[in-house]
Amino acid sequence: MRAEKQLLLDEIKEKIESFESFVVTRYDSLNAVNAREFRREIAKLGAEYEVVRKRVLCKAAEQAGATLVEKDLKGHIGVIFTKNDPAAISKSLIDFSKEKGDVFEPLVGRIDGEMCSAEDVKKIARLPGKDQMRAELLGLFEAPMAQMLATTEAILTSILHCLENKVKQSK
Repeated sequence: MRAEKQLLLDEIKEKIESFESFVVTRYDSLNAVNAREFRREIAKLGAEYEVVRKRVLCKAAEQAGATLVEKDLKGHIGVIFTKNDPAAISKSLIDFSKEKGDVFEPLVGRIDGEMCSAEDVKKIARLPGKDQMRAELLGLFEAPMAQMLATTEAILTSILHCLENKVKQSK
């Protein structure tokens, strides 16, 4: 293997090993402006997008312990690497693709170490992000406490009203 190809293979292998999640996408009619805009959008989420040759990606994935089948990767492909919230990255990919006229199609992904299909990536994109899930969980924890506080406050207030009415009656 030529030195340039080996260097590229090592770089992709290192990214696969160092990033917890990645999504392989097929792209159509992706111009330079859209590619730059997409890279900026996902960079805000802590992700990187790279256009990669299929053979190099499959060899790098095999060496890194991930299984990718070259015949399943149709068309021109790119890979989104992320260490952060894979649901947010998937959502960003799907939303950007819809906005720009279906320029991307997820093919396969590895989310938190588990390989998943294109359908799985689309399902993950429909999930709320980590921040929203955390807020909902905190809301679930907070609700009983807030109800308990409201009930206690109502009881104390009713006692005060009873005492106030008793004082008015005695006058």
